[in-house]
Amino acid sequence: MIVKEEFLSRLRKIFDLNLYEVRVWTALLSRGVSTAGELSNISDVPRSRTYDILESLEKKGFIVMKLGKPIKFVALKPEEVIERVKRNLMVTAQEKQKRLETLKGDEVLHELSGLFTQGIKFVEPSDLSGSLRGRNNMYNHLDMLISGAEKTITIVTTTDGLNRKLEALMISLDKARKRGVKIRIAAPITSANEHVAKQLAKVAEVRAIKSLNARFSIIDGEQLMFMLLEDTNVHPNYDVGVWINTPFFAQALEQMFELAWRDFKAVKAAPIVKK
Repeated sequence: MIVKEEFLSRLRKIFDLNLYEVRVWTALLSRGVSTAGELSNISDVPRSRTYDILESLEKKGFIVMKLGKPIKFVALKPEEVIERVKRNLMVTAQEKQKRLETLKGDEVLHELSGLFTQGIKFVEPSDLSGSLRGRNNMYNHLDMLISGAEKTITIVTTTDGLNRKLEALMISLDKARKRGVKIRIAAPITSANEHVAKQLAKVAEVRAIKSLNARFSIIDGEQLMFMLLEDTNVHPNYDVGVWINTPFFAQALEQMFELAWRDFKAVKAAPIVKK
């Protein structure tokens, strides 16, 4: 069986399979029904591994085992495989979510929190820093900082960045507002993101900027998170951010921002639609 390595590589990423799994699966697709021995020969997978691979594919919903002597395996329509994989992923995700939810009141969480609390006492504030790769990781970390904010949140972002903030941070920002946290957001406002700015203005003071091109956030005048690259020139997976606990620099930056904030034009919140 001749299948391009590029195609196998795509299948591995899409379906989260290893190399042997995609080789055996595509071999079975090309045959429809086959034995483990035949599939080993076709796919160039060692015979000693083929049964394990077929068992794994069966559990994941890619194939069906046909009882008899010899045991044969039946390929399923790719469309059916996709639906099965989707259902299995949803079930697995729900099970993991339930297990994590039960940890909230479990002694395991208390022990983990105790380890963190004890360990953090010996850490210098300047050591609480790190680099973040990938936009999802950056937003997850920013969401965590916002969730822990007690006094102030300052966010400066770009035109596209403002759109992303609504989707990624709106819930946490609203919760922070209800806790009494003062929230300020500054970004270039255009026709493409004006509606987003008005939505965010429901939970924060939003103002339009023209000359400032930057992406950074300051939490409680202590923690600073800033992005190193211009978001229009980098793929989300390769975006890079830096987080640091630095009251000295964070407060200085916030004071400079305060001077510029006065000249920014305020954005009115979108009217609340009654249901």
